[in-house]
Amino acid sequence: MVGTRYQFGSLRLRERLRGPAVWEIRYYDTEPGGGRRRHAVIVGDAEQYPTITEARRAVQTLLLRVNAESPRAEMRIPTFGVLLDRFVEHELPDRYSTRMAYESIIRVHLRPRWGEYPLDRFRPMVIEQWFRELEFAPKTKAHIRSLMHLIFKCAERWCLIEMGKNPIALVRVKNSSKRQRRPRVLTVEEFCRLLAQFVEPYRTMVLIAQCLGLRVSEIMGLQWGDFDFKKRTVLIQRSVVQGRVDEVKTEYSKDHVPLDARLAEAVLAWRAQTIFPRDEDWLFANPATARPYHQDGLQQRILKPAGSAAGIGDEIGWHTFRHTYRSWLDETGAPMKVQQELMRHASIQTTMNVYGQAMSDSKRRASSQVVSLVFGAPTQTVAGSAVIQ
Repeated sequence: MVGTRYQFGSLRLRERLRGPAVWEIRYYDTEPGGGRRRHAVIVGDAEQYPTITEARRAVQTLLLRVNAESPRAEMRIPTFGVLLDRFVEHELPDRYSTRMAYESIIRVHLRPRWGEYPLDRFRPMVIEQWFRELEFAPKTKAHIRSLMHLIFKCAERWCLIEMGKNPIALVRVKNSSKRQRRPRVLTVEEFCRLLAQFVEPYRTMVLIAQCLGLRVSEIMGLQWGDFDFKKRTVLIQRSVVQGRVDEVKTEYSKDHVPLDARLAEAVLAWRAQTIFPRDEDWLFANPATARPYHQDGLQQRILKPAGSAAGIGDEIGWHTFRHTYRSWLDETGAPMKVQQELMRHASIQTTMNVYGQAMSDSKRRASSQVVSLVFGAPTQTVAGSAVIQ
C-alpha cells in the first residue's frame, strides 16, 4: 500500500482573459499500481469567493471524498471544522426544527471552540472540562454532546478516524438526565381560570392542547380534513414550526387520536366562525396570511399574559398542557400502555411494549375522562386531587 497523507490540495487564483479570475484546486488520485493521476478543478470565481479562506472552505467536501477513496497508511487527520462542513452539507436532517437546532449548535458552540482543532487531538477529559465550563442547563449540554457524538460517527463512516474510536463515547455530562425544575402541571381549577382568559381562536387551541395532549407544532399543523367527526377521530400527520410545514416528530407521533363528543362540538363551533372552513384549510390560520400562526409569538403575546391574568404566573408554555394531560391521565387511572399510545411516545418504559396495542375503547374512555375534567364533569376531591366520579 502506498503511504499517503491527507491532501489539502494546491489552491490558486488563476487569471482569465475574459471575466473574473477563478479559484483552481489541484490534487491527485493514487492509482492501484502506485502511480498518481493529477487533477485540476475550478471551484468558482473571485466574485463568489473573495478570499482564499472562503475558497478553501468550498473545496473541503471534494477533498474529503478524494482522501476517503485513497489508500491510507499515514493519513493526517483534518480539522473538526472540515468535518462540520461536510456534515452540514450532507447529513443535516430533513425535519426543519431539528435541522435548525443542529445548525444553531454548530454555529454558536462547536465551530467557534473546536473548528480549528485536528480530529486526532480530541480527548474526552478536555471535552468534559469544556462542558463543565459551559453555563447551560445539563439538558442543553446533553444535546450538544449528542450532536458531537453523531458528527464523530460520521467521521468514522468517512474513514477520517478509526472505527470504534469516537472520542465523545467516553464523555460524560453530569446530571444530564435531571431537570433543573419540575414541569408545571395545572390543577383543574387553574386550567378553568386560564381558559376563561381566551377568546377565539386561542380558546379552541388551548382546549385541543389540554384535551388531546398534542404538541403545539401538531396543533398548528391541523387541517379540517384531518377530522372525522362521524367516527370522532383526528389524524395527527404533520407539524408546523415557525410557519414551515414538516413531518411529525417521530413515526409514533403519526396516529389517529380519539375525539370526545364534547371536544368535537367545541371544534365545530370554531369552524362555524372561521373564514377558512374548507377541508384543506388550516384549523388555526392567521386571517392576514391564511397560514398557520407562529407558536412562539402566540406564547409570548397570548399565553403568558393569560397565565398572569389568571393568577397562575407567566412561566407556563404550550408544553405545560402536554405535561398536564399526562398528569391528568394518571388521575383517571388509565393504564400506562394506554397513556403511552395517547401521548404517542415511542416508549414510556421498554417493558410496556410487550403488551401490544391498547384497545381503542380503552383509549377513548381514558381520553374522555380528561375531557370531562376540562368541561367540568361532576368531580370529588380526594387528597387535594380532582377525580372523576
